[in-house]
Amino acid sequence: MTPEKFLLVVNGWMPNNQRLSVLIYRSVESGNRAQIAEAFEKRFAEHGWPPKWRETIFDYHHYHSTAHEGLGAASGRASVVWDGPGPMIVSIVAGDAFVLPVGTGHCLIESSEDFLVVGAYPQGQDWDICQDPPSKEALGGIQKMLAAEQDPVTGE
Repeated sequence: MTPEKFLLVVNGWMPNNQRLSVLIYRSVESGNRAQIAEAFEKRFAEHGWPPKWRETIFDYHHYHSTAHEGLGAASGRASVVWDGPGPMIVSIVAGDAFVLPVGTGHCLIESSEDFLVVGAYPQGQDWDICQDPPSKEALGGIQKMLAAEQDPVTGE
């Protein structure tokens, strides 16, 4: 699997991550809602990203200052803004997976009623939810955080 990759820049109060790329993997898993969710949970766990939740993506602009995030769409479809408030809108459908480096802004714009996502974080990283500009300390942590040992989708 070869992901789509892109680097983000600071966007207003959203720090994003100028060193590590956002990764988009299309059509990673298939099946019904339960099968896809379980397949993502298994895949993420096997690659050192224990799954933490099944839910949707928050519908407000936010980022995580203490963890990278892996997302696997188990059902439905959605449009998500990445890069903080701005025009970068990404379409998500069941079976797609995404890797958001620490500091990456994201916000759900719209979704089908059945939209469900599996969320995972690298082993040992605890996630937070930030809706304000990062402090100098938090920004330093974002800028220094290394890539995870393994990609949650491919294990590379």
